[in-house]
Amino acid sequence: MRNSIVRLGNITVVGLKSIARNKMRSLLTALGIVIGVACVIVSVAIGAGVAQSVSEMINSLGSNFIMVMPGTSTQSGARMFTGNSTLTEEDAEAIKREAPAVGYVSPNTRTAAQVIAGELNWSTSIQGVGVEWPNIRSWNIDEGSFFTEGDVRSGAKVAVLGKTVADNLFPSGGAVGSIVRIKNVPFKVVGVLEKKGGSMMGSDQDDLIIAPYTTVMKRLSGQSKIGMIIVSAASAEQVQDAMDQMDALLRQRHRIPPGGDADFMMRSQEEMAQANAQQVGLMRNLLLGIAIVSLAVGGIGIMNIMLVSVTERTREIGIRMAIGARGRHVLLQFLFEAVTLSVLGGLLGVLFGVGVAKLIERVIKWPIVISPQAIIVAFVVAATIGIFFGFYPARKASKLDPIDALRYE
Repeated sequence: MRNSIVRLGNITVVGLKSIARNKMRSLLTALGIVIGVACVIVSVAIGAGVAQSVSEMINSLGSNFIMVMPGTSTQSGARMFTGNSTLTEEDAEAIKREAPAVGYVSPNTRTAAQVIAGELNWSTSIQGVGVEWPNIRSWNIDEGSFFTEGDVRSGAKVAVLGKTVADNLFPSGGAVGSIVRIKNVPFKVVGVLEKKGGSMMGSDQDDLIIAPYTTVMKRLSGQSKIGMIIVSAASAEQVQDAMDQMDALLRQRHRIPPGGDADFMMRSQEEMAQANAQQVGLMRNLLLGIAIVSLAVGGIGIMNIMLVSVTERTREIGIRMAIGARGRHVLLQFLFEAVTLSVLGGLLGVLFGVGVAKLIERVIKWPIVISPQAIIVAFVVAATIGIFFGFYPARKASKLDPIDALRYE
């Protein structure tokens, strides 16, 4: 037992001295592992961060969210997206009245404009919506109140500001009750929305103004059709029922024959989540593929250097075997050196990967979630690569004939 411990100690000392003798070569050998491990950590961190942001963004849309948007049409046999809405205020009212699986409905139209308050101004998006919009989007009022059904019917010039707009136009507060001018039309501010924060793509969800859709269509955009209908199903279990009921109702109202192309399309919260999950998965797999290639290249580099080391140290191996070292001792010697290089590369790769991930988060503002599990897995994989790619050179060294090794020049 004691002899075994002594031998292991000698193997460790000799191996570390051998690596230390060729510092630059050892560092370059481990570089492939460093890059591979760093790629694994960064790719998993980016993938996890994007997945978390996508989930937060979709959840921020509201509960049981469904969008009804302009659809496709067939012209001269070609099916294409028209972008011209056929949706009307009456369609939204019919959905509310005749689709029992639907909880809340709001027409939605939008435009953009420079908004002026006193001597300050701000360019933002103006959304025209109905009174049930806060229930659909699960978006509360921070100050004041939301506009009323009477405001919508009369096309009142009232507005609710997003937090970013309120902060830029009224830095000292007091937005509620003030007047803002949108395309030279005066609007009274009746409320300020609570802060939502940024979306997955970095856009500011609070940079908007909400007003009655009737007012936006008549006073600001001049549109006769609404751009979208947003809906919240009565419950999560009724999302598909709500979509089926709306599809049948709108086909009937728009006189679309059975089997004909609908001039509208619907997207549910779940469908958007699945589509985004697929995109995130593809991106994550691509990055992991690059990381795997880098690790494989690093492993091949270790094998190459260890084979060179076996050739360079042939006489040393012969001398050791001549004074009593056995083949398994030589095998362990070279295997230890290969694994040490891999572990060293793994440690540097972890530090480098975490640093790059933090840099991406700070500079590019990309969402990052560093997973301890990913760090552990990447480190274990690095050590395994050292064993896998280091075994052949180590075995080759252990099989050398002592007499031939001593004669080697």
